[in-house]
Amino acid sequence: MRPIKPTDSPLLREIYVDAIQTQAAQAYSPEQIRAWANLAWLPGLLDRILEEGQGWISGIDDGFAIRYPVNRLSMLYCRGRSSRQGHGTALLQAIERDAQRMGIQRLLTEASLLSRPMLEQRGWTVIAPEPFMIAGVPFVRFQMEKILG
Repeated sequence: MRPIKPTDSPLLREIYVDAIQTQAAQAYSPEQIRAWANLAWLPGLLDRILEEGQGWISGIDDGFAIRYPVNRLSMLYCRGRSSRQGHGTALLQAIERDAQRMGIQRLLTEASLLSRPMLEQRGWTVIAPEPFMIAGVPFVRFQMEKILG
């Protein structure tokens, strides 16, 4: 595992799209998958998170997690070929440890249908469901939090 560098942006976008396209069919429609994956390539949309966020890449290019701002898990994605191999858990542990070292006592996130179960297994709790739209396509995500010990 290594820290994310600003030059990793193209790799992070590639992992993001792969994760959605290879794993989301179990919970999302083809229209939702297309809308969600296309966010990777919209100019300016993810730039600030990818460039200013703090995070980690697991393996050579298996997955990544980013905190941005400092108290929010903003992205956690693993390639389909790397799913269920511990990358997501390792990334989440690194994010949580790093936040604790910085004195952060509570992390927030908006979880997808795919990430919610893993987060709950790691001690995160749902605050509320949150409907939202991407390119006119409806989704539901879950506002979640974790109190860090």
